[in-house]
Amino acid sequence: MAHRDVSQPGRHRRGSSSGDSVLGTGLTTRQIQAFGQKVTTTASHLMGPLSDPSSNVHYQHAMNELHKELRRPGIQQRVFSYAKASPTELVRSKLSTSEIQHRALTYLPDDLLMNIPENENVYSLFQGFQATLPEEEEEKEEEGEGGTKRGHRRLHSKTPKLLEERPAAPNEPPSLAKMRKDRDQANHRLEMMTIRKNMCSAEIREIDNKISNLNSMRRIVLERLGDIEQVELQVEQDVLELDNKIEELVEDLDDAATLGNAATPPTEVDPEDHASEHDVQAMDESFMSASIYEKLPSPKSSRRHKPTRRKSIPIRHEHFEPGSKIRELQAHNDMITALDFDAPFGTMVTAALDDTVRVWDLNVGRCIGLLEGHHASVRCLQVEDNIVATGSMDASIRLWDLSKADYSPRQPRFTKSTEAADKDDDDIDPEQPPPPHHSSMQDCPLFTLEAHVDEVTALHFRNDTLVSGSADKTLRQWDLVKGRCVQTLDVLWAAAQASATLNSNDGQWRSTGRLPDASADFVGALQCFDAALACGTADGMVRLWDLRSGQVHRSLVGHTGPVTCLQFDDMHLVTGSLDRSIRIWDLRTGSIFDAYAYDNPVTSMMFDSRRIVAAAGEDVVKIYDKTDGRQWDCGAGVAAAEEEDSGHPASVERVRIKDGYLTEEKGSVELIQLEKASGDD
Repeated sequence: MAHRDVSQPGRHRRGSSSGDSVLGTGLTTRQIQAFGQKVTTTASHLMGPLSDPSSNVHYQHAMNELHKELRRPGIQQRVFSYAKASPTELVRSKLSTSEIQHRALTYLPDDLLMNIPENENVYSLFQGFQATLPEEEEEKEEEGEGGTKRGHRRLHSKTPKLLEERPAAPNEPPSLAKMRKDRDQANHRLEMMTIRKNMCSAEIREIDNKISNLNSMRRIVLERLGDIEQVELQVEQDVLELDNKIEELVEDLDDAATLGNAATPPTEVDPEDHASEHDVQAMDESFMSASIYEKLPSPKSSRRHKPTRRKSIPIRHEHFEPGSKIRELQAHNDMITALDFDAPFGTMVTAALDDTVRVWDLNVGRCIGLLEGHHASVRCLQVEDNIVATGSMDASIRLWDLSKADYSPRQPRFTKSTEAADKDDDDIDPEQPPPPHHSSMQDCPLFTLEAHVDEVTALHFRNDTLVSGSADKTLRQWDLVKGRCVQTLDVLWAAAQASATLNSNDGQWRSTGRLPDASADFVGALQCFDAALACGTADGMVRLWDLRSGQVHRSLVGHTGPVTCLQFDDMHLVTGSLDRSIRIWDLRTGSIFDAYAYDNPVTSMMFDSRRIVAAAGEDVVKIYDKTDGRQWDCGAGVAAAEEEDSGHPASVERVRIKDGYLTEEKGSVELIQLEKASGDD
């Protein structure tokens, strides 16, 4: 009772202080309690058990009232309009514009939520934020004399420190308090450094993941580009086949029209006149060279298809790294003696000691066919557009026209069953060269040049002039229009003339090399341009000839071994020798412009506008950049050294470079890209 008496005045004071109302709403506490009791009673009747008849009556009464309201036209119209409204209109009617924008910006799709990395960091977000704040001592260290900063800070903030310093104990001496303060600061800095290291490590891992993802995407796009180029090749072949069919159909229609218009009666031919004409033709043939006669077109020759020169150029290789291998071909079963190609992803011709000359399509890496006709191995060759010149150990030179080849770059279609095809695939040796197409090169031979008496070791042709060098110690100039030799240059005679000019005691030619090599070719290399001819021989001399007079214009002395390769442009002549050196000569003065040496003899060399590539008895190609004087290696040996492969790649013996693309021979033939894109540094 005492408790009730004490509480009543307090309740009266609280109610009276609010003016008999709750929270200024004008409702007293008793009214709110009464309203609550009514709501509870109503809910209990509506939600009561079905066994209670009174609750069922109240429920039926409420549903009847609801049905009456729904029959009203205004209510039905509003419900109908609500049903026709779209979800967007409903959301806009309930939510404000700012709330809609906030929800749109904060929405994350499920794919992003699935790729959330796991939180493996041991530090909290607040610790990371605290570690990024500058410290007082760091700011003092970065400030120089006069208050200027020595370095540049990535993050700078003038915010005061969040944590207050710990107050010193009242009984501690000042020195001990200062030392403890310094210790706390040092521990704090050490902790911050650890957090910063962890943050940098996390950033590096994130960058590595991004780089890995980008590399994966790059590989996928490169594969897609390769598929597109394959489809493009098939489409071009379809276009070429349609063009050939259209051309054949037009020729058939023209022949049919010509035969239909020809109505002249046949005339009788006198047998004696026919015999006389046959004798005259035989007499003319006897006076004509066999090589020239082979050039005459035959009326019974079959139709020649158009050359399969690609209209579009592949671009997938432009995205490879410099020095990367594009393709490797297992070309021959024996050592390759010569190779050349006309253009990147064009046509390549290789010759080997297995007495075969193979023609390759570099775009698809397949053998087109064989150039058959020589009776021995080919020692030298040159490819220029569709014309190929080959010099053989049988002392003959043959010319070929590859535009007359009957070749389809599309893969062959087999009609065998799957089991038979699998059996055939098992019988194929992957190391053997792919089988060439039979009779695909039967229309390619043009004519044969025969005048040398020993094997042909070097040749070069330009326009209608071809110059060849042989082991018979002579150089011969050929007219490709007439198909005959027009001039013979005797190297021994030229050497004797030079010795006589120098008042030598003996006029015999003698080798100037330090290590005479009987296996070295007497004529190692040559090149002609109009009336100019450069020739390198086994005595280490480089002679410049004038084809108009047949005389040696200048002799370049410097090599101490047989000259194996040379090439010149309008200003310089570059030569390689078995004396392990490459020399660059100035054609205007005849002096050495530059020279550098390797550890092994130089067997092959070629240059373009920027680089000099050489084969120097190693498993890599030696590359000299003329623009900046940098030397670097390229080839299978570099990759083997990076991968620490125990196997030893074969030595590179032959190299050719054109338009930034290199072909090397080391048992197999590799096509290598030297620059990322045309014109890139």
